[in-house]
Amino acid sequence: MRLVSLPKFSIPRSFRYTTCMAQAVGNNAEKKLIRIDVSSDTVCPWCFVGKRNLDKAVASSKDQYDFEIRWHPYFLNLSLPKEGICKKSYYDHRFGTKRFEQMFAQMKEIFKGFGLEYNISGLTGNTMDSHRLIYFAGQHGLDKQHNLVDELCVGYFTQGKYIGDREFLVECARKVGVEGAAEFLEDPNNGLKEVNEEVEEYSSRITGVPYYLINGKLRLSGGQPPLVFLQAFQTAARMPVMGSVLKSSRRIRATRTRKGKKKHRD
Repeated sequence: MRLVSLPKFSIPRSFRYTTCMAQAVGNNAEKKLIRIDVSSDTVCPWCFVGKRNLDKAVASSKDQYDFEIRWHPYFLNLSLPKEGICKKSYYDHRFGTKRFEQMFAQMKEIFKGFGLEYNISGLTGNTMDSHRLIYFAGQHGLDKQHNLVDELCVGYFTQGKYIGDREFLVECARKVGVEGAAEFLEDPNNGLKEVNEEVEEYSSRITGVPYYLINGKLRLSGGQPPLVFLQAFQTAARMPVMGSVLKSSRRIRATRTRKGKKKHRD
């Protein structure tokens, strides 16, 4: 995926996304709702870059729009072991030493613009548990889900934390106010059905991440800079808000099923 170069800027570490719902009275009645469905994997650095840029765009336009942001799972490599493998060795083997060094240097420069230090130490591995946790956080509120994604990425990309480590996942959930994460993750079946449904019905339509669907119609991909998101908000504000791809695909499938049954009865 070819991505545009990113300008230097910083987002306060304390920034926390808060869900803004449209109000029926006051100035908020004039705001347009911007619904954003994001497909990402928790070990994808460009997904974190895109999130931080999206955060900056949201923060600078919150007086104009109300935002509803939902995170959907995507697996870059579902075959990676749950116990984890050396991150540096894995990327060196996957991309080759020369390309890996170029990617590492590029990421270090980009993360520096966020006031963070990109860290390649630690393990990488299967991200299923992190996606189950993101789903669980979403049941407690989209704001908590959004902030959890940030905590997971900061730990993984800058602190050498392993994305499959249960203690790390639970601690990230605690930081954003999601209770019951340890009990939820203890049962490997919790959230598994929902995650797999989203992978099948949403992520199967894309070939890479990060991927953004805005108001059900406008599509963006890659670690886009804030200006691109701002321009997308302006365009999307002129469009009617549609449901997420997941919900739409379920409706389409249900309609086809009903039609199929009717035809069979005839």
